[in-house]
Formats: sequence, structure tokens, C-alpha cells
Amino acid sequence: MPHRLSSELDRHRQRKGSDLDEPLLADFRVGVDNVIFSVDTDLQRLLVLLVMRQEEPFLGQWCLPGTLVRNGEALEAAADRILAEKIRVQNLYLEQLYTFGGPMRDPREAKDSYGVRYLSVSYFALVRYSEAELIADGVSGIAWYPMNQLPDLAFDHAKIIQYGHCRLRNKLEYSPVAFEVLPEVFTLSDLYQLYTTVLGENFSDYSNFRSRLLKLKFLEDTGIKASRGAGRPASLYKFDAEAFAPLKDKALVFI
Repeated sequence: MPHRLSSELDRHRQRKGSDLDEPLLADFRVGVDNVIFSVDTDLQRLLVLLVMRQEEPFLGQWCLPGTLVRNGEALEAAADRILAEKIRVQNLYLEQLYTFGGPMRDPREAKDSYGVRYLSVSYFALVRYSEAELIADGVSGIAWYPMNQLPDLAFDHAKIIQYGHCRLRNKLEYSPVAFEVLPEVFTLSDLYQLYTTVLGENFSDYSNFRSRLLKLKFLEDTGIKASRGAGRPASLYKFDAEAFAPLKDKALVFI
């Protein structure tokens, strides 16, 4: 019996030794980074919220609002936490964007003798610019930056922002995300201005945009007119979610 037990132990050691020849499993730390967009309709600018890093790596460089996920914390809770620490806003659209986890995307990986990898689970948000209040408590740098005037960014955050911008453009074509950040009542010109700010001025001319929207019949005319400037009063509309339901997930191409 002792001889048989010794043989079993030897075979176990051999199997254990062969395991050492296999690639080691990666050890991960997980963070969340939020791409928070807003539209300044007065100046027709698409904006993204950036903060300045207070520690190495990339001390003093601009980056996305982010955090490492705490023990026992859900990803969505971490995303909500960093949002609450940076911005106060009532109307908010938030969804998970993508997971960025390429090797050496974070310089701390090269310094970690245990081979820890840093993942970023990114989220993107769209908020109303006029209602968004930035929180500067304990932060020396926090600001809205126009998409066409971004500074050099830490980590791979420029790539994350571009990915978020692409998602936002796509969302405008098949979802009612635009109405999440418009006032409850708005003119067709307000809506057109939002679309042109995000998609570019060449995506559609106003007359085609207006005609296409009204044919889709998910905008409710309130019967109220709004006077702006010297032009004639414009009709105010409301988004009708029930009327939009049959169009969900169908491309709304305004051409």
C-alpha cells in the first residue's frame, strides 16, 4: 500500500510539473472609464468631459473620468459612482461601450513584477449641456472639450473617445437617444441642430430632415408656437415614445 501511494504522488508531481510549461493565466485589475458627451447647441459643438490626472502615470495629463473597480462593486455601480463624483445632472443616457484590454495599454503593467493587466470597461453617456453641473471638489482640472480640439490624452483614451463617438453617431440613426437630452418640448430646428452637431452638417439638408421626421409620426405637435428672433414662430413638438416603439432598432436615415 505505501508503494502504491508513492507511485500516485509521483504521477501527481509529474502532472504538476507539466502544468508549469503551460502559459500563465493573466491577472487583471478592472477599471471603468466614462465617455461623457454633451451638445452645446448655442455654439454647435459636440463636447466630451475630461479630467486632469492627479497621480502617476500621466500626472497632470488629461484623461476620461475613471476609477478602478472596488472589491465587491458592480461595474455599473463603479460607472455611476465616478459620474456622481464628477457631474450633477438629472437627464442622463448611459450604456456600456466596450472593453479595452490590450497588453501594455497601461504603463503600470511594465512595472508590476506579478504581470498584472489593466482592463478598461468603458461606458458612454449623453447629458444635457445646459443642466450639467461639473463638480470640482478635490479636482484641479475638469472641463468640457470640443471633439475637434482634444488635448493629448493619457492611456488609450483618445481611442476610447473615438469609439464612443462612433457609437453615438450610430445610436442617433436607430434610437431616440437625442430626445434624452433635448427639453421636453422643442422645435424641429432644435432637433436638426443636435443632429448636425453630432453627425456633421452634410448628413441631410433641413427640408429633407423635416419631411422625413414628420412622415415617421413619432413627434407630437403641441399646438404651441415659440418665437425666436425675427423669424415667424415655430411649432413646438414632443417625443411620443409609444408611437416610436414600432420603429425601434430600425435605421432612421434622414436623407
